[in-house]
Amino acid sequence: MKILIIGAGVIGSTAAWYLARAGHEVEVIERERGPALQTSFANAGEVSPGYSAPWAGPGVPVKAIKWLLMEHSPLVIKPMLDPAMWRWGAAMLRNCTEARYAINKARMVRVAEYSRDCMKALRAETGIRYDERMQGTLQLFRTQQQLDGTAKDIEILKQYGVPYQLLDRAGYLQYEPALAEQQHKFVGALRLPGDETGDCFVFTNAIARLAQEAGVRFRFGVRVKALQRDGDAIGAVDTDAGALRADRVLLAAGSYSTGLLKSLGVRLQVYPVKGFSITVPITDAAHAPESTIMDETHKVAVTRLGDRIRVGGTAQLSGFDLALDPRRRETLEFVVTDLFPRGGDVHQATFWTGLRPMTPDGTPLIGPSPIRNLWLATGHGTLGWTMAAGTGALLADWMSDRRPAIDTEGLTLARYG
Repeated sequence: MKILIIGAGVIGSTAAWYLARAGHEVEVIERERGPALQTSFANAGEVSPGYSAPWAGPGVPVKAIKWLLMEHSPLVIKPMLDPAMWRWGAAMLRNCTEARYAINKARMVRVAEYSRDCMKALRAETGIRYDERMQGTLQLFRTQQQLDGTAKDIEILKQYGVPYQLLDRAGYLQYEPALAEQQHKFVGALRLPGDETGDCFVFTNAIARLAQEAGVRFRFGVRVKALQRDGDAIGAVDTDAGALRADRVLLAAGSYSTGLLKSLGVRLQVYPVKGFSITVPITDAAHAPESTIMDETHKVAVTRLGDRIRVGGTAQLSGFDLALDPRRRETLEFVVTDLFPRGGDVHQATFWTGLRPMTPDGTPLIGPSPIRNLWLATGHGTLGWTMAAGTGALLADWMSDRRPAIDTEGLTLARYG
């Protein structure tokens, strides 16, 4: 079967390798000059199945108001006359209940845990390297209320057999000794030892090379103009390089997937949530993080990637704006210097932004669409890197008409009715 993939980010490139390995003729088109030059370029570096959770949850509306008033706010909303943003926001608010949170988190953990297993198998099979570290994620809490709030998440972790450790100050310093001078700022931590870290950009380029060796054709600098419908199927993909045809089309264009489907009458509940990162050179390895630390108050992740520290965070609703806001950089610099003041030199940091494709319930959109030969792989939000291998493996089975290795309930567009 010939499969055309739109998008060469971490999702599209990883899916290409798995689909080629399943015996398909695969072609990937990408508007950028190479793989992973947009959202997959400089994310926080976390491969965090244990930290997989929807942003919509009980108490979030009240928290959001407090966040908006913080000096270093994890949430920024720029009022716009954008109906899509307000529809997405309203749908997110409808998911801020205990019942919906439990359902959505369970779906996300299911995909993320499977993806972690697929990544292990992928490393064993290919020997792929990407500044990977297998030392877990440490979620740090500055208040007792935050620490007590882990109870609901822990229930779901137990349900899916995800290992965890609830740690006091002495406990988390065993894993992140560089926090010793800052330990008074935190009351405790939740450690997820099964989580990993790695450079998503390096990985995506490596898996793209492996896919090419397996016969995948990548065409860069090709922009999609429209999806041409022929009855109940996609007849052709109209690009600036001509019309391209395939038996099946996999749309993995992140936040830009929504616009491509709008003219076909298919509304994706996927909206771009802008995130920022800085990449800081390590100046003192003994005072740098060992793995990933998530500052729960500021919702900022601090990750060690080789000889660099990646600091990522902020959720900004501002449409498809890609401008770099120096105030967001200030927040990222504040967190990394608050935790690891001697670890790296923020004055030498590079600053980046990307658009995370978010669904209002947190669960990605993976699988068939209402159009017969069109498949979706988008809406992964902040977890595209975490869920990439599992998404690729799942689609390789599903699109090959084989039984997927995990339950696909709730993963498709059908969950929105």
